[in-house]
Amino acid sequence: MSTLKFSSLSRRSALVASFATVLLLSACSPALNWRDVRTEDTGLGFLMPCKPDAAKKTLPMGEQLAELKLLSCTAGGATFAVASADITNAAATSAVLAQWQAAALANIQAGPSAVSSPFKLLGASTEPAAVMVKAQGKRPDGVPTNSQTVYFAQGSRVFQVVIYAEKIAPEAAQTFFSSLKLE
Repeated sequence: MSTLKFSSLSRRSALVASFATVLLLSACSPALNWRDVRTEDTGLGFLMPCKPDAAKKTLPMGEQLAELKLLSCTAGGATFAVASADITNAAATSAVLAQWQAAALANIQAGPSAVSSPFKLLGASTEPAAVMVKAQGKRPDGVPTNSQTVYFAQGSRVFQVVIYAEKIAPEAAQTFFSSLKLE
């Protein structure tokens, strides 16, 4: 069995090359530039790690059509999104949130390993209670993805706050979800 020995010069070169690689990789990764975001009509405030794009779409939610409003951005290899819709019937929020959760899990082909736990959010309706769902699945192109999603309601408005990434950074998730504030 042979052993490789490196000279001092080789070690220095390897160290410099490693350092240069780290610098190049970090230069390619966008930094998370957290900013305060407030939605106009929902009373929800939160931090986003990048400037969000806004979109609206009318979708069936429960037994009616509702305008879904979405703010989303991608940074640090993760997509961060906040979606909400006023379904005009507070009694239907439990059913709508359950359908929304099932559809989101199906979209990423999440297996039975999805885990739901209570999520504390002041100002959110207590029925249905806010929940966080963590799941593993696949994007449409087959690439593995993880999601952490909070579902909640306030009156007749339903919300989905989500991060999708191949690997979710715990610090980013903590900052994002702990920043949620309902007024």
